[in-house]
Amino acid sequence: MSLASSLLHPLHSLKLSGGGGGSGSGSGSSTFLHGTAPLSLLAKPAAVSLPAPRRPATSLPAIRAMRSLQGRVVCATSDKTVAVEVTRLAPHPKYKRRVRKKKKFQAHDPENRFQVGDLVQLEKSRPISKTKTFIAVPVAPRKSKAASKSGGDGEGELGLPLESQGQQEG
Repeated sequence: MSLASSLLHPLHSLKLSGGGGGSGSGSGSSTFLHGTAPLSLLAKPAAVSLPAPRRPATSLPAIRAMRSLQGRVVCATSDKTVAVEVTRLAPHPKYKRRVRKKKKFQAHDPENRFQVGDLVQLEKSRPISKTKTFIAVPVAPRKSKAASKSGGDGEGELGLPLESQGQQEG
């Protein structure tokens, strides 16, 4: 029996000398040269029961951010479908400069109301077909700089006359 246990646990059968010149330390547990850990502590640990992994509550849904993109319609020939090109800026992997990256998405347009060049917002939805998982939503056009400059009648953005124009009149 002791032969089998010595084959199974070779650390128990090792006898190392202590810090002194003797061959054995005299006590039941021997120590290493550089430390004081007894061999009984270095044996295989008993089976440790780990706590069961925590599972998320099933009543709460997973929180996912709604994906929303903005782009320009580039193709509107299909029925109830528009192709929207989304442009984003991403750093170049080697040169670290921001580069324009374009990607085309197919979006659902149930009333066929979008034309080429329209600015639309893409809202994520359930898959409508193999390639369509977005719904196109109209976006209000931004004021252009040319429209704000031309509609002024010599007045600034606040509706006040500019100083340069006041000096020219007087």
